[in-house]
Amino acid sequence: MDTMTLWHISGWEFAALAFAALLVGFSKTAVSGANTVSLAVFAAVLPARASTGILLPVLIVGDLIAVLVYRRHAHWPTLWRLFPAVGAGVVVGTVFLVGADDAQVRTSIGVILLVMAGVTMWRRRQERQAEREPAPDGITTRAGRMKARSYGVLSGFTTMVANAGGPVMSMYLLSAGFRKLGFLGTSAFFFLIVNVSKVPFSAGLGLIDGRSLLLDAALVVFVLPGALIGKWAVNRINQRLFERLVIAATVVGGAQLLLS
Repeated sequence: MDTMTLWHISGWEFAALAFAALLVGFSKTAVSGANTVSLAVFAAVLPARASTGILLPVLIVGDLIAVLVYRRHAHWPTLWRLFPAVGAGVVVGTVFLVGADDAQVRTSIGVILLVMAGVTMWRRRQERQAEREPAPDGITTRAGRMKARSYGVLSGFTTMVANAGGPVMSMYLLSAGFRKLGFLGTSAFFFLIVNVSKVPFSAGLGLIDGRSLLLDAALVVFVLPGALIGKWAVNRINQRLFERLVIAATVVGGAQLLLS
């Protein structure tokens, strides 16, 4: 029995999943937040609950590629400040899932993403960072620490309930003044660590098993071409366009969750 028969998907549906996997690779090396489209495609083609477990290994492969490409540009002080808050967000997300239905989850995440996009656009109008690429130091202030905690909790919450922490993390890094390479390097390590830490929980819930990994094996081959396209594109995108694409992808993802 082949993978498509096992999951009862048609050729067109498999093609949609392959495109979504390619988009995961692209988002990891170019426009973070674009993989919100991948979340929607997986949830539309596969059972919603199962789709989160199937998508997770695909995301991890994308994270590994991004770390290999941008490992020298990660800003570790930011990561260390975020992780405790993310852990708290994961706990909150777990508690939320106990009593929430699918509609409440989609609505909550959609609202969070749209609010974060609006806040970031307002902040970017207030002040523009210089075009050089310094290591951000705003996190050392009290306001910076509070912002990191707030975004960290939101990122942990959304990644736990729907693998949708990327847009929230994107909004935080943009609001903190990260340039392209620092943005991509920091988010690469962040999501590799967070997504790998989620594997035991997903496996324990039965979301990752031999059946899901068989489909993953057929899909991960499409992540690398997407990552290569993203690596080629990111060097041709200026900083302002990069920020606009990230915000646009976040708005699209938030709107899609509210309308679905």
